[in-house]
Amino acid sequence: MEFMDVLKKRRAVREYTDARIEAVTVEQIIKAATLAPSAVNEQPWAFAALLDRKRIDEYGRRAKSWLLENFSQTGYDESLREMLVDPSYALFYHAPALVLVLAKRAGRQAAEDCCLAAENLLLAAREEGIGSCWIGMARPWLNLPEIKKELGLPEECEVVAPIVLGFAKTWPEPSVRSAPEIYWLG
Repeated sequence: MEFMDVLKKRRAVREYTDARIEAVTVEQIIKAATLAPSAVNEQPWAFAALLDRKRIDEYGRRAKSWLLENFSQTGYDESLREMLVDPSYALFYHAPALVLVLAKRAGRQAAEDCCLAAENLLLAAREEGIGSCWIGMARPWLNLPEIKKELGLPEECEVVAPIVLGFAKTWPEPSVRSAPEIYWLG
């Protein structure tokens, strides 16, 4: 796929087939993520991957429950609570793979650099024919000290981008994009 096609065809996928994703494919996608630029080339990222749909679903149920109990502390818009109270809503969309983009330390620009890596990951997944969705609502739960310990994540790491991966049942249609708002300086 040409680069502009990858950009135009990347979509948040929320319905996945039952097909597994091979570890080698996830490794390739993560390697593409590490090609992202970073401030002073610090490369402050690390990655955690899980290729077990049942465990991912269980973590999703637990995170959803925690979010509902602690919603007022999250700062999320009240409209998101409506999704969470729906019994059929699965936070990780029954995806077969979960990749966490982690900031290894709270250095200058670390979170921003990890977001750049996450974007590379999303684009690389699409180029491989794999759907993805960034699950931002899972971050508060994943960053709880007891959850990081349970998952085996270093306590100094911050989960910046929880991303699910899987083969799309169908690719969503492109959404309409607004024309860029440009302020020419000078």
